[in-house]
Amino acid sequence: MKRTMIGGQAVMEGVMMKNLDKYAVAVRKPNKEIVVDVQDYVSFADRYPILKLPILRGIASFVESLVIGMKTLTYSASFFEDEEEQKPSKMDHVFDKIFKGKTEDVIIGITVCFSIVMAIGLFMILPYFLANLVKVWTDSNFLLSFVEGLVRISLFLLYIIGISQMGDIKRTFMYHGAEHKTINCLEHGEELTPENIRKHSRYHKRCGTSFLLIVMVISVIFFMFIQVEGTWMRLLVRLLLVPVIAGVSYEFIRLAGRSEHPVVQWLSKPGMALQGLTTKEPDDEMLEVAIRSVEAVFDWREYIRALNQGEVEGCCPLKKTSSERKERKE
Repeated sequence: MKRTMIGGQAVMEGVMMKNLDKYAVAVRKPNKEIVVDVQDYVSFADRYPILKLPILRGIASFVESLVIGMKTLTYSASFFEDEEEQKPSKMDHVFDKIFKGKTEDVIIGITVCFSIVMAIGLFMILPYFLANLVKVWTDSNFLLSFVEGLVRISLFLLYIIGISQMGDIKRTFMYHGAEHKTINCLEHGEELTPENIRKHSRYHKRCGTSFLLIVMVISVIFFMFIQVEGTWMRLLVRLLLVPVIAGVSYEFIRLAGRSEHPVVQWLSKPGMALQGLTTKEPDDEMLEVAIRSVEAVFDWREYIRALNQGEVEGCCPLKKTSSERKERKE
């Protein structure tokens, strides 16, 4: 199986796919029409080459995923708002004047920052204080850090289980399954049709769910062996290590996406198992949306042609324009 670097995300009634410097979000509107929006994107690493270094590239990729994810979620949600909600209010006009027409970008930035703060508070800070409750039985910092890790992973699993029971989230998880199945079909060199995609797995080693679980596990290891004195110093160390943990986790996910080594396969199993909660089997209409999203940024027909002729070594052909296709034929 040939790996590609195409990746994606489920959005409200749709799928986002990203390939190199383009991403597309395909959404099935309430009237059943599929609308596709394609955007160019200059990555942080292209702007600042130092961010191509290991660990740093993981931190940059994590932030980029949050930003693009929030933008595409906002875009998909716009098709399901009431008409009255879509009409700009007086406050919207005021914000547009203040931020010079970039209100949406500012709101997305604030939302991303708020989400990061909430995640750190819930999965990093809260477990620390909960673990301190067992100090009455032990004063071993090593053991306390281990208990903290168990609490952190438990809270994360409970969060995933909780949201998976919500109706709207269940449909989003079906689109998440459509995203994975479509990428798996592509990486197996098969044409992107609902019939072909349907038979592929809804699990993928490069999934964000696996990434988040790896973050939780690596944080346990870091905090068990990096010890400092004092409550506030321990909290500060945890905050400072969050980007490093994200970077290390990214390197593992990146390796897992390219390697078939038995050890890597074994280490990937917990994350793959967790995808049983965050992905569901999609219907054919969802698969059609995923196909449209891929086709907007990836020339899968050219990819499969090159694959069959032995010309592909992990390539990710960008979607060609009609003039480029004509030029190739000539």
